[in-house]
Amino acid sequence: MSIKKDILAVGHTALDYIITVDEFPKANNSAPMKTMKNLNGGVAANVAMIGATLGMKTGLISAVGCEFIDSHYHKNMQKLGVDTEALIISQEENTPTAFVMTNSNQDQISYFYWGAAKEFHDSEVPRDKVKEFKAVHLATGDPHFNCKTGIVAKEEERLVSFDPGQDLGMYSPKKLKEVIANVNILFGNHHEIKRIQDSLSVDINGLMEMGPEIVLMTCGKEGSHIYSVDDGKFEIESIYRPAVDPTGAGDSYKAGFISQFINGASLEESAKFASSVSSFVVEKQGCQTNMPTHDEAYNRMVEFYK
Repeated sequence: MSIKKDILAVGHTALDYIITVDEFPKANNSAPMKTMKNLNGGVAANVAMIGATLGMKTGLISAVGCEFIDSHYHKNMQKLGVDTEALIISQEENTPTAFVMTNSNQDQISYFYWGAAKEFHDSEVPRDKVKEFKAVHLATGDPHFNCKTGIVAKEEERLVSFDPGQDLGMYSPKKLKEVIANVNILFGNHHEIKRIQDSLSVDINGLMEMGPEIVLMTCGKEGSHIYSVDDGKFEIESIYRPAVDPTGAGDSYKAGFISQFINGASLEESAKFASSVSSFVVEKQGCQTNMPTHDEAYNRMVEFYK
């Protein structure tokens, strides 16, 4: 039986408070906020929403509060065709909330209220839902649930990608090894990949020997470095756009990359398309306020890399 859906994102759906400041305050001090907006976010939800805007059939496994159901955010997901049948709905906790602060250097500090996401840990992985998708993307979320989902996805012979993101500090070296052992693609920015290497005491080759055939390291405006068992190492120049807000750039990159790779594009083509997708998202504040269509991202990619 052919698989008719594309990307199943696993991890957080969140309400984002996006805040800008000139500089971060020191301990026991305060700093004035230049701007503050309440926007839709959560890494897994971003991947699902951006993937859907690109024309993919996406799904989402997130833990949310009961107030989320039929909210404006939930209706936006349904409007784009995101499969939300596997949402874990908490009757006691509210939907996770993120407070993301960006300074004038584009550095970020985030605070995250887990809320309903606490229910990930003891939830069962919906194997039947995993079977419906070509790829399973493990995003920020509960390490134990991500590990269980990775095992199920690998058993079902799905493409598995992993992005621990801001939750990397929640993974013990043992749990990190367990998750990585079941993934095909490991995503991370240059800070995160270095932290993973330090935690596991390995270089890039040693990291790939633990499981992933591809390690994709993003380096902001410096582009991305791709390490592959089959194709070696190569770099992709980023499509630079002045960043109004870098929040969500990494999530959009992953959605763009996976959307192409699962449909037969090369690593290079997939990375160039991903760079194009992320260049749109940084042009406006918020993770889901400037999501490009496939044609918009493709045309910008062709124009830049011609």
